[in-house]
Amino acid sequence: MTYLRYLAAGLTAAAAATVTTVYGIYRYGFYSPRRRQNDDHKILIPMSKEQLDRSIAMIDKLNARPYERVYISSYDGLRLSGRYYHIKDGAPLAILCHGYRGTPSRDFCGGADICFNMEINVLLIEERAHCTSEGHTITFGVKERYDVLSWANYAVDRFGSDLKILLAGISMGGGTVLMASGLCLPHNVKGILADCPFTSPSDMIMDFGRARQLPMKIAYPMAGMAAKLFGNFSLTDADAVEAVKNTEVPILIIHGEADGLVPCEMSQRIAEANSEKIRRYTFPGADHGLSYITDKVRYTRLVEQFCGTIFEEAELTEERSTL
Repeated sequence: MTYLRYLAAGLTAAAAATVTTVYGIYRYGFYSPRRRQNDDHKILIPMSKEQLDRSIAMIDKLNARPYERVYISSYDGLRLSGRYYHIKDGAPLAILCHGYRGTPSRDFCGGADICFNMEINVLLIEERAHCTSEGHTITFGVKERYDVLSWANYAVDRFGSDLKILLAGISMGGGTVLMASGLCLPHNVKGILADCPFTSPSDMIMDFGRARQLPMKIAYPMAGMAAKLFGNFSLTDADAVEAVKNTEVPILIIHGEADGLVPCEMSQRIAEANSEKIRRYTFPGADHGLSYITDKVRYTRLVEQFCGTIFEEAELTEERSTL
């Protein structure tokens, strides 16, 4: 009996240690928000002082611009928040999705400006568990993709059935809009732009762990357990590569070749999954999310050409349908 008591006590202690470790992984990787997460000036990607000063100036300029605060309810009951910038009646709408523990202003201080200059209305969404949106779990696109669908449907309901929409995202937001391409999006979505997207939550966790020389045969199952037990989602529930395979929506992918967070190879795999619909361009020397900062002229030209093409083709299609 004494042996059984020791065995039971040992198993209980081991189980408690495992649960504690798994919960720690959840808090580290999936729980949100963390301290200073929503600070627009908290930029973690290494850059020169000139680039940093330029980025902060663009962030402050965007934050000073007037906008309308808008809200929707997610499919699982969260109150999600966004910032709508009206530029022109009847203009297309860009729905912009920021990255992991990012903010709309920090991640789209350049992208939003391109849209404004093209007279495209902008909806900067605040992902679940970020900024003023509700929730405490980041799911790496698994649940966020449905939020993108909800925002697109909200836009059509508000602005009308003839609205033309561009979905755009950076980092996790880029992976999210690509994952959303596999859902039943409204026909109003005419194009998708993804900057430095990852392939899947599973791939991202594996790459993160390997880069830090963690024992992934142990660490990955525990991360999966953390997501499932405390985040109520699975790391294998969404995959951008699979999502884009059958999409009919044109896609533009941009990725920095010196990306130290999301390997450039990931976006290559996504592009190869549907070469007919996807165009991919890389930027030499650009770190994670810094392609715009590295080469603003080329980045802007690619985005303008893509938007011009998808919206012009949409107009031609509509004109032919009325004949």
